[in-house]
Order: sequence, then C-alpha cells, then structure tokens
Amino acid sequence: MIVKEEFLSRLRKIFDLNLYEVKVWTALLSRGVSTAGELSNISDVPRSRTYDILETLEKKGFIVMKLGKPIKFVALKPGEVIERVKKNLAKSAEEKSKRLDKLKGEDILSELNSLFSDGVKFVEPSDLSGSVKGRQNVYNHMDMMIREAEKTITIVTTAPGLNRKLEALMPSLEKAKKRGVEIRIATQINDTNKEVAEELSKIAKVRNIPKIRARFAIVDSQQLLFMVLDDETVHPNYDVAIWLSTEFLAAAMEQLFEAAWSGVEKE
Repeated sequence: MIVKEEFLSRLRKIFDLNLYEVKVWTALLSRGVSTAGELSNISDVPRSRTYDILETLEKKGFIVMKLGKPIKFVALKPGEVIERVKKNLAKSAEEKSKRLDKLKGEDILSELNSLFSDGVKFVEPSDLSGSVKGRQNVYNHMDMMIREAEKTITIVTTAPGLNRKLEALMPSLEKAKKRGVEIRIATQINDTNKEVAEELSKIAKVRNIPKIRARFAIVDSQQLLFMVLDDETVHPNYDVAIWLSTEFLAAAMEQLFEAAWSGVEKE
C-alpha cells in the first residue's frame, strides 16, 4: 500500500492521530478486514506496536474487532468514523469543561490565584505586555479584558471585524453593560454589517467613523490590545496583536479616539 506522506499528515491533523495510528488505519481501510500481522506488513509499523495501536483505534471508534480466531479487525465507513469522532470529542470536551468548572469552588484555584497575586507584586507595569498570535487567541484575550472591565470599553474595528465581534464578544459585552461599564464601538458601517451594528447598539454606543480604519481595544484607560495587521489580507491563523498594560499609552490612544468620536458627533 502506497499512501502519500502529505495525505497521512493531513489525516493526522484532522483526526488527531499519531503516525503509526494513521498508517494502520489507512492500511485497514485498504483491506476492509485484516489481521494485526497483515496490517503490520502493509503499514510498515512494528508488529510489537500494531496490537496496541489497533486497540487504541478501536477505543476511538475507528475500527471494530471481529470475533473469532485469528483475531481480525474490520474497517468502518469513513463517514461513520467522522460521526463517532465528533461524538467522542464532544463528550471529552464536556467532561473537561465540567472538571474546569469544579475548580472554581476548590482550594486549588485559590492557591493558583495566590501564586499569581504574589508574582505580580514583583512585576514592573512595563513588563505586563506581550504578543498574541492567532485570531482566536486575540479574541480570547480581548474577551478577558472585557470581563475585567470596571468603567470603560473602547473598541475600534473594521467593517468585517464588527461582524466577528458580535459572535465572539457579545455575551461578555452584555455582562459588562449590566455592571455599568460604558461601551463605545467605532467602525465603518455598511450593508454587510448594518444589522450587526443595530444589534450591538442595544448594549453599546456604535458610531460610523469611516476615516478611522484601525483595530484596537482599550479597557479602563489602562489596558490596550492593538491588532497590527489588516484583517482583510491576513489569514486568521497569522493575525497578531500587541497587548500592553500601560496607563500612559492607553490614555494617549483614548485621547486620539475621543477626538475622532467627538468630531463625528459635531458633524
């Protein structure tokens, strides 16, 4: 059996398998039903490892063990495998989420918070900065800032960026609004995001400022998250933001924002 390395690599990423697992699985797919010994020869995987791998693939829902001697293994339809993997992932994610939720009421979280609080005491304000890579990580960080907001949230985004923020940040923005946090969003409003702008207007002041084309967020005039790339040209995986916890720069950026915001109000 000859399977291209590129194809095996894609399968590994999609199904979260190691190299031996994906080799044995594709070997079984090519035969339909086979023994461990045959699969070892076809896949070029050591026989000593093949049984363990087949057992793992069975637990993950990729194959079925056939009763009888010699022991044989049966390949399932790829479509069925996808459904099984999805269910297993959902179940695993739910279990992990429950475990993490339980931590909120346990001593281990208090100890972790204590470690963090003690450590931050020795950190200079200028050191509280860093780069955030990948759009999902950027939104996760922005969500964290919003959840910590006490007074103000200022967001400047592009037209397509406004649509993404409704989906990624709306729950946290709603909670911030209930806490009494003032939320302002500047963007370019057009036919592609008009409905989203109206939805966000229920919890924030949303203003169309075509002259500003930037991507940043400021929280409480202290924290600044600045996206450095054009979201219309960069792939989401390669998006980058700079996070700074500095009152001086955050306040300066907010002053520039105020000028643009007030200017539109006067027009």
